[in-house]
Order: sequence, then C-alpha cells, then structure tokens
Amino acid sequence: MSAHEELLARARSAFDSGKTRPATFRISQLEAVVSLLEKNEDAILEALKKDLHKKWSEYITHKPQICTEMGHIQYITSKPQICIEMGHIQYITSKPQATRVDDCFIKSEPFGVTLIIGAWNYPVHLVLIPLIGAIAAGNCAVLKPSEVSEHTAKILSELIPKYLDKDCFPVVCGGPEETQSLLQLRFDYIFYTGGQSIGKIIMQAAAKHLTPVTLELGGKNPCYLDESCDIPVVARRLAWSRFFNAGQTCVAPDYLLCPREVQEALVSALSRCLEEFYGKEPKASPDFGRIINARHFHRLKGLLDSGQVAIGGQLDEQDHYIGNTRLF
Repeated sequence: MSAHEELLARARSAFDSGKTRPATFRISQLEAVVSLLEKNEDAILEALKKDLHKKWSEYITHKPQICTEMGHIQYITSKPQICIEMGHIQYITSKPQATRVDDCFIKSEPFGVTLIIGAWNYPVHLVLIPLIGAIAAGNCAVLKPSEVSEHTAKILSELIPKYLDKDCFPVVCGGPEETQSLLQLRFDYIFYTGGQSIGKIIMQAAAKHLTPVTLELGGKNPCYLDESCDIPVVARRLAWSRFFNAGQTCVAPDYLLCPREVQEALVSALSRCLEEFYGKEPKASPDFGRIINARHFHRLKGLLDSGQVAIGGQLDEQDHYIGNTRLF
C-alpha cells in the first residue's frame, strides 16, 4: 500500500467511525482553524509575502483576523441550520399521489472523504475555505496545497497537523506527481481551483469513480464600455480589479471593448488611478504584487508583443515584476 493509500485509508476509517459527525467535533475543528489563523498570522502572511509580495491588508481587516476565512467560520457557526446540525430533517409537505402514505423528507449527510486541491494565486484562501465547508458538513478532507506557492504550502503543511485532527485532515505536499497519485484513488468529493487543462484531468479522474466535483476554473472576463459610461468610476473599478494581486485573479477583467472615442479618455483615467493606487513607482509600492514564478513571468512577458503598450510595460525578471500594463 502506497503512502497516499495509507493516508486515505486512515481518513476513511475515521469517517466510517462516525468521528466527524457530532456537532461538538465539527465546532472544535472550526475553532482550531480560528486558532491556527490567530496564533500564526505573522508566519502565514510572511509566507504570502515571499510567494506573491502580498500586503497584509489584502488578508486582514484588523489583527489578528484573516478576514475571509474568519468571516466564513463565523457565518457557519452562527447558522447551525445550514450545516452544523447534522441530522436536521426538512419535511416535504407536498407529496405526489403515489407516495402520499409515506414520509418524504430531505436529510443532509456528509459525502465522506473529500480531496481539496488548492491554487497558487490565493494559496491560503483556496485551501481553507473549502476545508471550512467540509468540516462543517461532517466530512474528512485530504488537503493538497499548490506547490507553486511553495512558502505558503510549507507553512500550511506544518500548521494544519498541529491544530486539526491528523487522521481526518491530512496534508499532502508535492507537485504534479503527487496530485496524479491522489487522483488515482477514490474520493467521495473533489474540490479544485485552477485552470481548464488541469480541471479536465481532474474531471476525467473523478469520472472513473463517479466522484462529484466542484471545479472553480479561470476563463476570459471581457468588459464592454460604451459612450454612456462614467469613465472615472469605470477606470477606478477596472484598475482595482485588474491589478489586485498583480492581476492573478480568475475573475479579473481580461480585456476591454470600447469605441475609439472612449479609449483615449479611459487610458488617461486609468493612468491617474494607477498612480493614485501605487504611486509614481509601482515597483516600490507595498501594495503591488509580483508574478508567482519565472515560468508565469515569461508567459506574461510574451503577451507584451501582442499589442502596443499604452501604460506600464516595465519588467524585472529577477524580481518577477511586471508593471501595471495596458495594451492597445
């Protein structure tokens, strides 16, 4: 039996034992996630800074809370009818003639042992948010952080076993080989965030076992602007959503379509917004991120030849920096 098979067997044994079903266990594990975030905020955010040059304010509203994950836990624990109270039965009052003498109801049950494959662009958020939901619903979860965001993967692999049940929530580190090995095994549910090419591989692997999946995949996000738009407002929204996390967000605006008479005014407005957000030297701004690695840096650098640079275009290969750039 391989190491991954042993790991899955322990998680399945823990789930089959009923360990994850009591609300007290699930609440205790959610509280453990809170403790992990509160007590290790500095270490987690330092890892994010090393991987993506992320600023603390992207993740926190005030110390010591990492806002999105903490808010998600607070919402779940304050809404027990959603997932904490296992065994909650919702009776159906309207029944067809054929089942009129029966009791018809919906009862929420956990899937079992889930696989969570995180993404590098939000390497904490896209591991912990599905984990929080899995815990609340009474599942076990095998966690596979993205190896591309190596510093964050390392800190999560060190911290999660210290705070959460080791049998129910193991962490697997490594690259594509480890992911492929995990996908050969039968899970009861798979969460994946990333691109379409890997999404197809995961869907194909899941289909062999009829495993349900949630795939959050990136794509094209065009914006259309016409003459009636409020250009200063649009420019501000575009600048924030496109350059947040150095553009490495799956729902960031991908390209713009607009009449030529709008184009010149929009470029000027974008230039003013970018200077307001990141200063005259964006590279020196603590708010402007970096490209995750050399491979993606060169991939994006190649796109600069696909049009005329209207704004930005600065490059620093050693720092994985690409200035906030707009092409015609």
